[in-house]
Amino acid sequence: MSEKVIVIFSGGMDSFTVLNKALEDGKTPMALSFDYGQRHKKELDYAARVCAELAIPHKIVDISAINQLIGGSALTSDIDVPEGHYEEPSMKTTVVPNRNMILLSMAVGYAVSENATKVYYGAHSGDHAIYPDCRPEFVDKMNDVCAIANYEAIEIVTPYLRVSKTAILTDGLRMGLDYGKTWTCYNGREKACGQCGACQERLEAFRDNGKTDPLDYE
Repeated sequence: MSEKVIVIFSGGMDSFTVLNKALEDGKTPMALSFDYGQRHKKELDYAARVCAELAIPHKIVDISAINQLIGGSALTSDIDVPEGHYEEPSMKTTVVPNRNMILLSMAVGYAVSENATKVYYGAHSGDHAIYPDCRPEFVDKMNDVCAIANYEAIEIVTPYLRVSKTAILTDGLRMGLDYGKTWTCYNGREKACGQCGACQERLEAFRDNGKTDPLDYE
């Protein structure tokens, strides 16, 4: 039997590519999604459909109670989602405090309970400017902790940590992936807004690859 791994799967294009990368690498993935009160909760519907299609075990865990402690993000609070590129200071309002440390901690616990050896997540270089918990130094330190936090050492795997979203899409297109099965926009409306940092970075990746995004935009 192939190596069992946990994939943190938001339903977005990065984690979708990571999930399929784990499959391509011969792993047996179990997908884990989190409802943390994000306004773009529809990404979880996309995640569920992908896992059903691939026959991958999938858990969606409601951790929205953490918003009693963690606030001030445009993704979870009554704050307008900023428009513009990730490099712009306004995008700092989309930071959810300590989010990835919380999600990774729960995913590692799940990995131990399921006798999995690794946890995959989709941090990449495009996130480094704004999100401290997507930077290489954070991943390195988390790996140090996860090696000693349990009787079993769990490795945090980030296949795209040092490459751009453009490169992630290039690899996904090489695998023949359909990105119409993913949701990226921070606004949870019927169509993607095309203006938030997440949409702009996604559209840029498609332009750089000479492809058209299959999602509908406002």
